[in-house]
Amino acid sequence: MFESLGMAPPDPIFGLTEAFLKDTNPEKVNLSTGVYSDASGKTPVLAAVKKAEERILKKETTKSYKPIQGAPEFGEIVQELLLGSGHEVIVSQRGATAHTPGGTAAIRLVADSVKQLSPSSTIWLSHPTWANHPNIFRSAGLRVRSYSYFDKANNQLDFHKFLHALREIPAGDVVVLHGCCHNPTGLDPDREQWARIASVLTDRKILPLVDLAYQGFGEGLEEDTVGLRELCRPGCEMMICSSFSKNFGLYNERVGALTVLARSQKEAQAVLSHVKVSIRAHYSNPPAHGGTIVTTILHNTKLRSLWEGELRQMRNRINGMRTLFVESMAARGVPRDFSFVREQKGMFSLSGLSKDQVQRLRDKYSIYIVESGRINVSGMTEANMATLCDAIASVL
Repeated sequence: MFESLGMAPPDPIFGLTEAFLKDTNPEKVNLSTGVYSDASGKTPVLAAVKKAEERILKKETTKSYKPIQGAPEFGEIVQELLLGSGHEVIVSQRGATAHTPGGTAAIRLVADSVKQLSPSSTIWLSHPTWANHPNIFRSAGLRVRSYSYFDKANNQLDFHKFLHALREIPAGDVVVLHGCCHNPTGLDPDREQWARIASVLTDRKILPLVDLAYQGFGEGLEEDTVGLRELCRPGCEMMICSSFSKNFGLYNERVGALTVLARSQKEAQAVLSHVKVSIRAHYSNPPAHGGTIVTTILHNTKLRSLWEGELRQMRNRINGMRTLFVESMAARGVPRDFSFVREQKGMFSLSGLSKDQVQRLRDKYSIYIVESGRINVSGMTEANMATLCDAIASVL
């Protein structure tokens, strides 16, 4: 069976990290994988996480399985974080949440659910989008198409074309929306624009799938849910895939959630029952440790305050690097204006660097950037900024 099997191509993002780790250049810089780095270039374990783990280990009495959809208290706290305490969805209990191994698994569960419940539906992704989005949906056997989102010439959200594209999507299809900190552009609609998006989706009877992987990395925990909450109109149907990899630094714990919103509690539980069938087939039930960390922190006032402070520091550091990068490139007198980088939100920037320029940065300077030109801003530090900017000025 395996005799004539060739090598599959490396992952376009994680493959770069593998190459980076093998690179012997002491001045190498990794701006590829979407992992937060602190000022020393390390991915830290948050103090709130450490303290929560101490409490968990002291109280832990079993390693038994969690329920298929995860612990009920985890689902409750996820919904509160997304929608706010007392939200209509929570009061009416028309939402149901499953604990998943990361946001990626949540998206795959949506893909399986759509394939099972509405196989003729098409999945619509922003152009551009996270590189793994199309892979996940196609692997479930779904059709994937894209809608206009980004004005490449002016490095800004092309809202007119975006809204026009949404109006052309057939009823019953699924539109994937980035809840905040759009990956890879870092450009999000404002509150008024989200309201207009919500109206179009409602009128067109299109199912929104909100991918919320970076809550707290844009403007703040509450501010980053503005779009989601505008979409959450009474009686709406929606799928929400959330991740705790970034905002809790729980990358290797794989903690995520799929939250289903239906018109009633009965319908939400019916959808959840189908999701549980898919979970059982894929991974049976979720890993416990990471979800318990999140629940412990969010249920404890002191730990939550500590975590929110650490999250604020991460967000401020990223914004500081955006400003320093823009100023450093301007100081080098390059003909290209990079001021748009300062206006973007979250971890990423679509830099405008060409495929050829990205390749030269890697080959000549050991600077690793995704082929599309997407840069992980948190990989920038005060120590590597001069090296990075000199190299970019050179390839420009």
